[in-house]
Amino acid sequence: MNFPNEQILYRVTQGDEAAFSQLYTHFRSPAVKFCTTLLKDEEEAENVTQDVFAKIWARRMQIKPDHSFQAYLFVSLRNQVFDQFKKLEKDNISRQQYLDSMKSWSDDEVDEKEAHIISIQNAVNALSEKRKQIFKLNVEEGKSYKEIASFLSISTNTVKNQLIKAKQILRQKVVLANA
Repeated sequence: MNFPNEQILYRVTQGDEAAFSQLYTHFRSPAVKFCTTLLKDEEEAENVTQDVFAKIWARRMQIKPDHSFQAYLFVSLRNQVFDQFKKLEKDNISRQQYLDSMKSWSDDEVDEKEAHIISIQNAVNALSEKRKQIFKLNVEEGKSYKEIASFLSISTNTVKNQLIKAKQILRQKVVLANA
């Protein structure tokens, strides 16, 4: 009998945490090894594996018990790793653009920009913890409203409203700091 069988997968689709735990226990090690070969970083491979299993649990109703779960899992892992690569590439491009623009600034402009960045950081740190968390997930990690809502177990409208309020507060504080 191959693992997982249709019965275990069916139980997972019905929300059976014990069945999902069996899936996780069985596939965790090969999933981490697979991701490590692609990422060359075991800790990041662990994170990707955790993320993919969390997504699978969130989308458990879409699992087809009569199809290969192993194929579904490893395609999901591969796609998540590729998304990581794209995000890293995007971050590297942004970082390089920033460094290139820094080279062209005069010392006064650099001091002015640094002061502006510090005022923004102070304004972000002054936000309430929940609002700051939502803001950082959106701005720093590039997560969508829907991803943030799912991650924090809140509605997308709450995410949207909190981001609007956070940005209003930041604008006010940064304008006051630079006035």
